[in-house]
Amino acid sequence: MTRVLSVDDDELVAKAIRSSLCAFGHEVDIATTGRDGLAKVMVGSYDVVTLDRVLPDLDGLAVLLTMRSVGIMTPVLLVSAMSAIDERVRSLRAGGDDYLTKPFSADEMAARVDVLARRGSVASSAAPRLALGALECDLLAHAARFHGRALDMLPTEQRILEYMMRHPGQLLTRTMIFEGVWGYRFDPGTNVIDVHVSRLRNKLAQAGASPAIRTVRGTGYMLSE
Repeated sequence: MTRVLSVDDDELVAKAIRSSLCAFGHEVDIATTGRDGLAKVMVGSYDVVTLDRVLPDLDGLAVLLTMRSVGIMTPVLLVSAMSAIDERVRSLRAGGDDYLTKPFSADEMAARVDVLARRGSVASSAAPRLALGALECDLLAHAARFHGRALDMLPTEQRILEYMMRHPGQLLTRTMIFEGVWGYRFDPGTNVIDVHVSRLRNKLAQAGASPAIRTVRGTGYMLSE
């Protein structure tokens, strides 16, 4: 039986999703806030997550980016009333696996959930990892290695490195890093990101790791070989 987590702030919609998916033989849990959804997905073993794009506390993309940054690769179906192409592209580039526009039919949602569940079962047969040159991140163990040698990383440094390795060669603003790693908006009055990135950069340099974190003055950071 496929286990599904439905994250939607509209309880009527969430219950309708649960009812329709249960009718197709799925087991469905409900979360009505982004933080509740994150809490459930962190401790639960789900095959698919349906995630509303707009939530009252955390933006759906912030929830998605947080999941991916901590190594949760459960397939995610974004559900939204926003049908613009750029919204679909943003959601998919943030780590979403599919995008369904409201209103939708129960049959279509069930079919998309089935496809994602099958895709997830195939992907789970291989240990997820990220690699950039000789630098590797094991997303299950939350560990980093360079040429097979373990790097001593604090949990936050590890999460930042994983997030950067998901976006190699891309300019990452401080806001993007903060939302991707911590799951909420960056306070421009704090230098917490700069402190963590500086420590991460020093550890990579001390290990002789070739990927370099480059500072883009006044904007953010970029990880490249």
